[in-house]
Amino acid sequence: MNITKKMVVDVVDHTSYIAKSRASLEALKSANLLKSLNLSALILGESGTGKQTLAKFILPEANIVDADGDIQELLAFIDISDTLIIKNFDKINNYPKVKSAIELNNTRVIATSKVELSEKVSDDFFSLKITLSPLSQREEDILPLAQKFFEEVSGFFGNENSNDISLKDLNFDLSNNCYSLRKSVYLKYLVNSLSEEGVMDVMEEFLLKKLGGRNDYREQLYLFDVPMLRSGFKKFHSQLNMSEKFGLNRNTLRKKINDYKDKYKLN
Repeated sequence: MNITKKMVVDVVDHTSYIAKSRASLEALKSANLLKSLNLSALILGESGTGKQTLAKFILPEANIVDADGDIQELLAFIDISDTLIIKNFDKINNYPKVKSAIELNNTRVIATSKVELSEKVSDDFFSLKITLSPLSQREEDILPLAQKFFEEVSGFFGNENSNDISLKDLNFDLSNNCYSLRKSVYLKYLVNSLSEEGVMDVMEEFLLKKLGGRNDYREQLYLFDVPMLRSGFKKFHSQLNMSEKFGLNRNTLRKKINDYKDKYKLN
């Protein structure tokens, strides 16, 4: 059978597996054990928690195959592989066929899944399960991962602005674990590197997509007002100081804050 490449996931190891928290150190301990044992294992966790990175740490030479696709291609890769990383193992629609192929070829599998498998499937395929906690529960890992992503973006775009950025002051987005954390670090770096002209260019491109109504000017003013008010709170700490620095009447400033405070979380 000719094997197409569409199921093989090209993986760039952006982070290596960083383990500072107790939960991550326990996962890494299990992974180190698996490196020396010929056992199949399941790595369970939300999107962006490091499942693929940890699987690649265990089997660095193995292909990564996405099970969310044609089962015949998955079976073909099992047939030619001594070791294999199977992503989205929960998406397999014919477990008996896959189990028979793995047993016939004696293929060692490290699998990843975002959701729990049934007890029967877990017992049939795997000798060990590693569960990765959300990044929000692994606080000690956050700053080292952010630093890793910062070094990555600095390498891509140059590091002339790197000394002006403090990661400790960054409001990390952990909603999608490492994926959103990485995005927030990249965004911080890129925003910090923008000139006034660059900021205006970004706003122009954004507004081009928004304009088209009858009250566009009034309806888009929040794009200026909200960042100005948020910055004012951070820099001047009180409405009195803000009104003086902004040259605004206190009642005018208070009205603007009240207009936006609920929707845009102004305090």
